[in-house]
Amino acid sequence: RAAPAKNAKAKTGTPAATVTDTTKAAAAPATPAIPKTASGIVDAFFKKYKDDGTSSAVDYLFSTNKYFTNPAGISQLKAKLDSLRQGIGTYLGRDLIVQKTASTSLVFYSYLVKHEVQPIRFTFIFYKPQNEWVLYRFKYDDQMDAELEEAGRINNKHP
Repeated sequence: RAAPAKNAKAKTGTPAATVTDTTKAAAAPATPAIPKTASGIVDAFFKKYKDDGTSSAVDYLFSTNKYFTNPAGISQLKAKLDSLRQGIGTYLGRDLIVQKTASTSLVFYSYLVKHEVQPIRFTFIFYKPQNEWVLYRFKYDDQMDAELEEAGRINNKHP
């Protein structure tokens, strides 16, 4: 991340020379603002996942929280997810499995992420310590089938 710009104060009392720049400077790519809602962050993540790939999506997600300061861990997560993604085919979309609101400051989302060969699950937890939502936890796995099989077992009946 770039350091925040410092406010500069103009000197007073001396006339400023007027300089006209006739060259066109290349516009810096605009950094899109992070959405104000947790669901907006999820939507932006999945757009990047589809359009720009795993690395860009994961970088964006973790950029919402300045306290994630483990670049090696994030790189490892991206590499593992990218490797999995290569074996399961093209991303086709997502289905919300569950959304839970623990409080006005903590929310949980679980998504079935559809690929050509098999689905995976993404789990997001967002925290709002003050005014902005930040990523608190992100996980992915491919164990939904085992959970469904376990839920369907005869011995798993509730009294």
